Amino acid sequence: MALTQRLQLRQSQALVMTPQLMQAIKLLQLSNLDLVAYVEAELERNPLLDRSAAADGEAARAETDGAAAPDKPAEGSWPIASEAEANGAGKKETAADHFDDTSAGDDAEPGRSRAGEAPAGYSEWAGVGSGGRDDGEFNLEAFVSAETTLADWLREQLTLAVVDPVRRMIGQYLIDLVDEAGYLTADLPAAAEKLGTGAAELEAVLGILQGFDPAGVCARDLAECLAIQLKERNRYDPAMAALIARLDLLARRDFAGLKKICGVGDEDLADMIAEVRALNPKPGLAFGAAVVQPIVPDVFVRPGPDGGWIVELNSDTLPKVLVNQSYYAEVSATAKRDTEKSYLNECLQSATWLVRALDQRARTILKVSNEIVRQQDAFFAHGVEHLRPLNLKTVAEAIGMHESTVSRVTASKYMATSRGIFELKYFFTSAIAAAHGGEAHSAEAVRHRIKQLIDAEPIDDVLSDDTIVEKLREAGIDIARRTVAKYREAMRIPSSVQRRRDKQGTAAAN
Repeated sequence: MALTQRLQLRQSQALVMTPQLMQAIKLLQLSNLDLVAYVEAELERNPLLDRSAAADGEAARAETDGAAAPDKPAEGSWPIASEAEANGAGKKETAADHFDDTSAGDDAEPGRSRAGEAPAGYSEWAGVGSGGRDDGEFNLEAFVSAETTLADWLREQLTLAVVDPVRRMIGQYLIDLVDEAGYLTADLPAAAEKLGTGAAELEAVLGILQGFDPAGVCARDLAECLAIQLKERNRYDPAMAALIARLDLLARRDFAGLKKICGVGDEDLADMIAEVRALNPKPGLAFGAAVVQPIVPDVFVRPGPDGGWIVELNSDTLPKVLVNQSYYAEVSATAKRDTEKSYLNECLQSATWLVRALDQRARTILKVSNEIVRQQDAFFAHGVEHLRPLNLKTVAEAIGMHESTVSRVTASKYMATSRGIFELKYFFTSAIAAAHGGEAHSAEAVRHRIKQLIDAEPIDDVLSDDTIVEKLREAGIDIARRTVAKYREAMRIPSSVQRRRDKQGTAAAN
């Protein structure tokens, strides 16, 4: 067959991802913390972006007037607009398909949040700092002591306990290898080789470190940590040493095997186990623990006066930015080079798209949240047992969006309700068929039912997985035994054999 050249015209459909659309999609899936960081970076990069003067005015009024009324909603609302999106690669998709403007006449659910209490004004003593200065400057951090970390605390003890500079250097090296739980994570032979010292010298320094406060610190494993604490209490006898050496049997509640190894009776074994349970398996956590970042909800749900639910956006998590048109007009009037004009136009377009994308992001979150609340009305009214099966497709079809958009909206977003704070993805659960052809049950509701059954089981009648299956089928839930076992393990609930041993061990200890 001869090779020839020819021209062909082909018609095809493809998904068009403009830079603006990519930016809007990226903003949609960001959490509130990531969104704030992204907007801050844009404010530094784009000279035409400014923080909203309204937000600054509200902050200034809050500082002047003191605490604001907690139940007063913030001004403004986010209207819910019907939104048709592109569905699949068989349709050409543009930025307007994802982010359409909504008219002012659309029905809207109020997207407001309660104003939190503002910091109270300074007292008449606020201007007086340390040393009696009254210069109008007040630094609260000057009165806050720094938190002592575990490493700092060990270094202080090392300075007092060790005089030899070589041993002090070895001790400092080992302290740097202690994790936040208080365990030494280093390989001692490798550390000795790196420091150019003998293993005996390293062991000697380690022995000194293991005598520091808190008891059990610098241990290499759990058994050594517990042994150090027992030695400090003068309770590390041969029977206790045998018990510590077989912690695996203690974890399995094999009390018969432990009695045989330790050579003690039931009463003595119960006392020894009680002593071990009173020890601290992670002594280092008392120092410099990592700060837990509290969850800031994106949406508030509260009961309405008509018996329904009011869904409100948390305005504190919504960055407020605007385009500085006056500055753009001033600078563009003096721009002469094409590169300068191109740069200004690019900044204007980027700033305009960011403001629009932030606005549409808020509308979309509110729209999805409203549909979730409508679908899961029974959960908010009666609890987790009434959680309905729900998937992304159901919500997407109800609000006229694509499933991928709903998935991005529910990622890393949280809803504050009267029953607690839940991630939006929590409300999407798989369905489990009913035993007699009734309405399907939510997997989360079934897990809650399993936990209730296990929590209520008596000591002398521990429920096996088969028994739980029978009880659930009596309640109208058609579920397999392997599914019960999977849900039980996901909730970190041990098997019936393990639970029976735990209950018997607790009863014997008491």
